Amino acid sequence: MGRYIIRRTLIAIPTLIAISFVIFLILDLAPGDPTAQLPLTIPPDVRERLRESLGFNDPMLLRWLKWLQQMAINEPLNMTEQIFGITIGDSAERTRILSWASRAPVVDTIIERIPQTLWVLGLAFIFGIIIAIPVGVISAYKQYSAFDNIGTFISMVGYSVPTFFTGLLAIVIFSVLLGWFPSFYSTTHSVDWSNWDSIWTQIKQMIMPVAVLSLFNAAALSRFTRSSVLDNLNEEYVRTARSKGLRENRVMFRHVMRNSMIPVVTLIALQIPGIFAGAIITEEIFRVNGLGQYLITSIQGADVPAVQTLTFIFAALTVLFNLVADVTYGILDPRIRYD
Repeated sequence: MGRYIIRRTLIAIPTLIAISFVIFLILDLAPGDPTAQLPLTIPPDVRERLRESLGFNDPMLLRWLKWLQQMAINEPLNMTEQIFGITIGDSAERTRILSWASRAPVVDTIIERIPQTLWVLGLAFIFGIIIAIPVGVISAYKQYSAFDNIGTFISMVGYSVPTFFTGLLAIVIFSVLLGWFPSFYSTTHSVDWSNWDSIWTQIKQMIMPVAVLSLFNAAALSRFTRSSVLDNLNEEYVRTARSKGLRENRVMFRHVMRNSMIPVVTLIALQIPGIFAGAIITEEIFRVNGLGQYLITSIQGADVPAVQTLTFIFAALTVLFNLVADVTYGILDPRIRYD
């Protein structure tokens, strides 16, 4: 297993380099640069000097190599210094990826917004898993029962209805008509864990966005779990286990569940990067100041460095959790060997 992880990690390095080049190339070909946001009264020669100082007149390959150095070396070194309070090399001369819009380091802005994303999307992801797996297993075990039919109906509705509709519907019903919850998420609220009113305020503003995303996540995962469990319930090894007189709980949890979770783990692992990417639509509806809203704002403002950095981070997380899913295969199924 150790050699497999090392081999996959070494393969991931050129993969991420190729991904970074494609991302940089596509966004570099897109129209727009920082000088486009400047007032029209600024003379053309001043605009040109600004472009020269920012390196926009350099060849594309050279600018990509500079950005890759900043992303792969400079930013990790800065994060290490901030976390451990140490100094590595000449940090004052180390260039960073700066936002065209705010002129602030993009990675610092991302770190500031991660807690908001994890509060809402992380909890929605966890609750979705907690709901989906039991519902999927029970639906498969009691196929065509009332529980299965109701679960199928709710799953179909939850997955087919877009989150912008369910989000707006939740705001209209529970915020406008009933007045139970706030209509938007206040990112300025600082939770005081010693004050129950502060905790309750945070819970109330999280309920609607978390519920909307939990329904969407649980709908897809429960159907996938149900299908996987049904496939295994009809296998020969299940009939053999039952014919040996094993208790039904042991058959389900020791044999069926363990094999059924292999494809489910894949889906869960590949959905984890989506937590950091953020549910863009839901964050916009509930005004959650997370990574998803940062991405859409950067796209609308033609903030290319921010879009490049966010897209590359999401791609790196996808590659990482693909490896996590493969390693988990070997844990769940002893028949799978990588060495």
